[in-house]
Formats: sequence, structure tokens, C-alpha cells
Amino acid sequence: MSETVLTDTFFANFDLHPLLKQGLDAAGFTRCTPIQELTLPIALAGRDVAGQAQTGTGKTCAFLVAMMNRLLTQPAAADRKDSDPRALVIAPTRELAIQIDKDAQSIGRHTGLRTALIYGGVDYDKQRQQLKDGCDIIIATPGRLLDYYKQNVFGLNSVEVMVIDEADRMFDLGFIKDVRFIFRRLPAREQRQVLLFSATLSHRVLELAYEHMHEAEKLVVETDNVTADRVRQVVYFPAKEEKMPLLLNLLERTQAERSIIFVNTKAAAERITDRLKRQGYRVGALSGDVPQLKRQKLLQRFQEGQLDMLVCTDVAARGLHIPAVSHVFNYDLPQDAEDYVHRIGRTARLGAEGDAISFACDLYAMSLPEIETYIGQKIPVASVDPEMLVMPKPKAIDAQYAADAAADSAAFGDRVEPREGDKGPRGGRSGSRDGKRDGRGPRPPRSAEARPPRAAVAEAAVAAVAEAAAPNPVTAPDGTPTDASGAPRKRRRRGGRGRNRRDGEASGSEATAAAARPASENGAPRGERRPPRERRAGNEAAAGRPSRQVAVQSGVPAEASAPKKPGFFRRLTRLFTGR
Repeated sequence: MSETVLTDTFFANFDLHPLLKQGLDAAGFTRCTPIQELTLPIALAGRDVAGQAQTGTGKTCAFLVAMMNRLLTQPAAADRKDSDPRALVIAPTRELAIQIDKDAQSIGRHTGLRTALIYGGVDYDKQRQQLKDGCDIIIATPGRLLDYYKQNVFGLNSVEVMVIDEADRMFDLGFIKDVRFIFRRLPAREQRQVLLFSATLSHRVLELAYEHMHEAEKLVVETDNVTADRVRQVVYFPAKEEKMPLLLNLLERTQAERSIIFVNTKAAAERITDRLKRQGYRVGALSGDVPQLKRQKLLQRFQEGQLDMLVCTDVAARGLHIPAVSHVFNYDLPQDAEDYVHRIGRTARLGAEGDAISFACDLYAMSLPEIETYIGQKIPVASVDPEMLVMPKPKAIDAQYAADAAADSAAFGDRVEPREGDKGPRGGRSGSRDGKRDGRGPRPPRSAEARPPRAAVAEAAVAAVAEAAAPNPVTAPDGTPTDASGAPRKRRRRGGRGRNRRDGEASGSEATAAAARPASENGAPRGERRPPRERRAGNEAAAGRPSRQVAVQSGVPAEASAPKKPGFFRRLTRLFTGR
């Protein structure tokens, strides 16, 4: 930590619990930053605080120290249940919640306070059981927390300290209704303490603070600039198609050891990540579509130096402390000025130095004046050299990185598995294009006996036509078909195209063909039936009557071979008039 961001105030000067002091010493915290020096005297006295300071100046440590000291020095409520927490920390993103829990474990390692990390995407039953077993501090995102609360897994009647980190982001992500719901379930404002921290305190955040906090004290660390002083900012003005070669050439020229590339959409993150991989860089993507476990593993590898860069949406722009980030690239200029401050705050943390390079293309350049007005300074403009727009040659791909990427794809996959009972994308059909069926194993092969060979079917069809064309000995003298006993057999009437009646009576040849038709055409199994056209062709050949097309071509009118069926209105007229 740089000496320029530390004050002459030591943590030993405050009246802290001995176990908490022991944890601070073990974690290496001895001197306070400006925001800690300003807020700790008021927060340790039990008053509500709304603090604002630049990102990366130790706000997390400030509210953790005040919260843990209160829990260690004051007894819990007499009617508190084992599953009810004493403190609640709300964060807008999962990554920020994980970071706060990591800092709480480091500072409070000797205090004996039990913490529970609650966020969506993983370990639903495990987190539920952890809350049932009881804890002192809950660090959570609002969605999963309220899910458990509405199931009566825990209660909020014994909460003594409520902490909201990055409160302005709660509004941006639509969590403010959930935050108000939590506030209304807490004890009275005189019986609780609320600590609210953010790098930017807008008017709507202050409205929330004064609505639900008890005589809150607004504390702002005064600085000349909203952004960190040691961040070297520069902006380029490329066209949309020139941003990728410009980025690749800047990565080679600056020799960035550890960098973060911010984009505005998840599709852009995937596209840029694939291109950087082909160029030979060790890169990972962080967006809302990436599974939570994979996101945590990518962050861990990036912190350990196994990845050169991360391509992120604004998921990673808030609260994450990743040491030694040398460069931040705004591949897409943010549409919100506050997001720009949080993005470039990933570098030059705790007094270090860093570079923030932004691309103002034709799609997002209109956000630049608002950003410069918000930060109170003009961003220096750099010229684009023609040689920087030439695509550089790709590097050799690292074998270890390729193996890790393949292992991640095998472990987590690149698509979200459908839930049980969900229908597939095509009318309920399940399975993938490669023929695999989810959860049911491979499809069993069809047996040879299920469907007869095509040659056997063709021979049966020829035999049926020949049998139908032969003279029928079981007929009456007038041509009426009879059964074996000599009684007239009822003719089966058929509708549709095959129906041919003349003056209400069927022709004798057609009746003979119908009587001689083998049973294999109608009652045969599905695999042995002939198509309707083949059956009609066989019937016509058996009756000795040419088809309608043959009759027309041979000079016989089509009406003579097949009378025209009366129309709908003609049939209605006959029905009502009898004509």
C-alpha cells in the first residue's frame, strides 16, 4: 500500500475489541486511509453513516471494522433465535459479495463470528442449511436472500447492523425495491445501525439514506478529482471496425502484464474473447451468461497470473480488488458516467499507478462529454497512427492455457442445461443435433423384424394388384359381390377422392375391385402399407379403368371418366328445395 493514501491515524488509536485488533494486525492493517479515518470515530459510536470516497480506498474495511466491533462489544437481543443473524451486508453483485466475505474472513479470523455467504447460481441447499444452522453475519445479494427469508429460513428481527455497499448500483440493477423490503422488516431505526458506502452518492441514494436511516451523517472524502490521481487517462477516436487492430497493437506496445477490457454487451465480450484467443493471448470472459463457478475460477486464475487479461461487462466494475492491474481498456465507452469511474478504478488501487485507455467509436462517442463533465476534467486525446490499424500476426498459443480452457469447457460447458420438464426448442423434442438424448442414454437400434425389406413390400404390392385384376368367382349373376354363404355383401362406402358414384350406385367393376382388394392394404402393419397413390393406381389397374389424366390425354373428356362433384351451394339448394 502506498504511503500517499495512508494517514497518520493508527487502528490502535481506536477503542477496538482485542480480538479484532489481533485480526487487523494479522491482515497487515495498521494505519487508516482517509475514508477510514473519517468514518470510524462516528461508526464506532453507533451512529448511522453514509460515506463516499474514491474506489480502492478501503471502504470495505471501514464498515467491517465498525460492524464487528459492535457485535463483539454489545450483547445480542434476548429474544434472538439461533437462525437469526445479528448483522446484514447487502452487495449488488455476486463477485462483490465474495470479495466482502473474503475480507471479513481475513479481518475476523480471531473473533469467532460466524459468517454466511449467500448469492445465486450455486449451492442452494447448502446455503439454506448454513442459514438454518445459524450465523452472526450474512453477506448476500438481495435476490437469493429474500428467497430464503420468504421461506422462513431466518428472521430479521434481531439485526443490529445493516450495511449497503455500492448503493447506487442497487438502483441500476433494479434491486432498490428489494432493499426497501428488507428495511421495512428490520427493527426500529433507533434500535439498529445502518452504514451506507459507495464511490458515488447520487440524489436518489441520499433519499434512500434519509428515508430509512436515523440521523445519518454524510461523510465525503474531498479530492481534487473524482477519479484516482495516479490513473493516466487517454482516449482514441477509431471507427468501429478499427477498434480490434488498435487494441491488439496497443497490447503489444504497452506490454500490459495484467489488464481488463470492458465492453457494454455480452455478445461483444464473447466476440472479443474469441479473437484474442486466436491471437495467442491468455484471456477469459466475465459476463452474466458465464456460470458462477466458472466466473470464480477465472477470477482466481487472473489474480494468480495464469491469465493475461479479462474481457468483462460491468459485472466486474464494482468493488473487486484485483491487485497489480496495470491497464484498463474501455473497448466500448460506457453510457453512464459513473460506470466510467468504477471501470478505471480497477487500476491504480491503494496508491498504485495505472493506465486507462478508452475507445470513443461512432457508436458510443456521444457519452464522452457527459463523462468529462462528471469527472471534472478533459481526457487527453491520442492520435491513431496508420500502422496501428494493421492487424498484427498471432502469437503461439500457450499449451497450459489451452488445457485449462478445455478443462473448463468440459467441467462447466458453454451452454445452460435445460431444467427437468422443460420442452425443447422444437415443439417438445428433446436432445441435440448429434442424436444424443438428455438423461435417457443413446437411442436403441431398430430391429430388422420391425420393418420388412422394401423388396418384400414391393412383391406383396404386385401380387395384390394381380390378384385384384383376376376374375372374381364369388359374385352374383348381376355382378353383385357375395360372401362365402352366397348372401350379398355390404359395400364399404369411402369418402374423399376415391369415392365414385353414378346415380347413387357404384359401378360393378369398382365393387369387384373393392371386394378383391387384399386385407394387407388396409389392415396391415404400418410398415407394410402402401401409399395412397399406389393403392389408387392398383385399384384403377384392377378395375380396367384408366386414370383421369390418361383419359384426358387419350381424347376422352375428364367429365366422362369421373363426374364432377356438385358444389356446396348446389348441395344446399337440393337440401332445401328438393330439386
